[in-house]
Amino acid sequence: MRTQYWARGDISRIVSRCEFLSYPPIPPDFDRAQSAFSVPPTERDPYQYQVGFGNRFASEAIPGTLPYAQNMPQKAKYDLYTESLNGTPFVTPRRENQSVFFYRIRPSVAHKGFTALPSNPDLESCFLPLNPNVHFSPTQLAWYPFDIPSNESKVDFVEGLKTVAGNGDPTLREGLAVHIFAGTESMGKRAFCNSDGDFLVLPQQGRLDIQTEHGKLMVRPGELVVIQRGMKFKVGFPDGPSRGYILEIFGSHFELPDLGPLGTHGLANTRDFESPVASFDIDQSPWEVVYKVGGKLYACKQEHTPFDVVAWHGNYVPYKYAMEKFVHVGSIQKDHIDPSIFCVLTAKSKTPGAPLADFLIFSGRWDVATGTFRPPYYHRNCASEIMGLIYGDYGGRSDEFAPGGLSFENSFCPHGVSYDEFKKATEVDLQPVRIHEGTLAFMFETSMQVTLTGYAMKRTGKLHEHEPKMWDDLKGQFVNHIEQINADLKAAGLPPLGTPARV
Repeated sequence: MRTQYWARGDISRIVSRCEFLSYPPIPPDFDRAQSAFSVPPTERDPYQYQVGFGNRFASEAIPGTLPYAQNMPQKAKYDLYTESLNGTPFVTPRRENQSVFFYRIRPSVAHKGFTALPSNPDLESCFLPLNPNVHFSPTQLAWYPFDIPSNESKVDFVEGLKTVAGNGDPTLREGLAVHIFAGTESMGKRAFCNSDGDFLVLPQQGRLDIQTEHGKLMVRPGELVVIQRGMKFKVGFPDGPSRGYILEIFGSHFELPDLGPLGTHGLANTRDFESPVASFDIDQSPWEVVYKVGGKLYACKQEHTPFDVVAWHGNYVPYKYAMEKFVHVGSIQKDHIDPSIFCVLTAKSKTPGAPLADFLIFSGRWDVATGTFRPPYYHRNCASEIMGLIYGDYGGRSDEFAPGGLSFENSFCPHGVSYDEFKKATEVDLQPVRIHEGTLAFMFETSMQVTLTGYAMKRTGKLHEHEPKMWDDLKGQFVNHIEQINADLKAAGLPPLGTPARV
C-alpha cells in the first residue's frame, strides 16, 4: 500500500522571513497569489514552496515532528530515524557550511547492497585529455535539437542522460559536465542519487515532476532546478516525452553572484527562489536507487521508498527559480556592460576570481544604448561558452539555432554575429527597442578549457560546424579610406601610408 502525505496551508517553523512578489502572467500560472512565507499550489503546479535563497529552512509534514532545541533526540517522535546529509565538510566555516537533518520512517542504511549497472557509453565524467573518449575543438560547433526517444523506447530520466562536454573530473573535486536528457517515461519506483556533483536542470520540453527527500517540485520550461550532490530524487514526465539540459559542477555549489556597485538588489533576487516543503510516502514495497559515482552507475535495492522524510531542517536544500523573474540591468547611455550582468548563478573554482561555472540567461529586455554597436561585439573569450535555447528565436547565430540544440566556443575561439547582423547594426536608426521578446536563451560559461565527448562529436547525428561563410563579407573596408587617411596624416604632420596590399 502506498499512502501519500504533504503539507498544505501554513508551513510550520520556516526560519527565514521572506516576502514574495506577483509578476505579470507570462507563462501559465506565473501570476499567483503569494504570502510572505510560501507559494501556494496551482493547477499546473500542485506543490507548495518555501521562499528564499540559502536559507536555513525548517519544515514538517506532521506538526510537532521536529525535535525541540536539538537535532538528535534519544528517541525521535513517532519512532522516526534521525539522519543527516552534509553538502560541505564539517569544518567548513559557518557562513559556507551546508547540511540538513532528516527525520524519516526508515534510514538510508536499510538497503540490500550495491551492484554495478551496465556502462552507459554516452555518460562521461573524466574530461582530461588522457581520456581517449574526449576531444578538443578549436572551432565553433553546434548541434541541431537533440532527438527525443520514441514512446516505444520507454526511456526514463536516468537512462536518457547523455554527456556533451566537460572539464576536470569529479574525483578531483574540480570541474563540470554538460549533459542533455531526453526521455519518455517517469521513473516509477526508481530514484537517483548523484554522488559526483550538483545538477542544474533546465527542462526545454515538458514539465518535470520531481520528488526529493525534502519534498516535491514541479519544474516547467522557463524554470531551473538545482539538486545538489548526494540528494535522492526521481523525475516524472507529466506532459509526456521531455527534453532538457543539465549543468553539473564538481567541487563547489551554486551561489548568487556578488552585485558590486549594483548594491542590494537586481539580477536574480533571493526571494524569488523556491524550495519544497516536507512531504512523505508510506511505501514498504521494493525500490531501486541508482547512484552515480565517478560517472559509473550502481543500483541499490531496498524494501521501502526513499521519500519517507516526515520533517527536516537545514540549508542543504533543492530549489527552483522562474527565469522570467530575472531583473535585467544594463547600459542606459552607451557601450556594453560585460555579460556578467546576465548571470543568474555562479560557482567558484579553486582559483580566486575565476568561476568554475556561470549560468547566464538572455531574455526580453530594453536596449537603449546610443551611438553603440548593439549586438555582441566580436570577441575572443578566455572562458569557454556553451549556449542553448529554451524557447523563442535568438537571432544572429549561424545556421539553425533552435530550442533543444546547443552551440559551443572553446577558450579564445573568435566569434560574433554574422555579416548581415553586423551591417544592420551599423546602419540602423538607434531607437529604444525591445529585444529577445518571447525568447529564453542561456549560456553555461566556465573559466576552464572544455573537451567534447565521443557522443557529442560522433554519435548524435546533430553536429555541425558554424558556417564560416557567415563572415566572408567582413572585408577590410579600411583600405577604401586611404585617400582620407593620408590627408588626415598629412594634416597631423605624419607621413602618408604606402601603397596598400590588395585586401
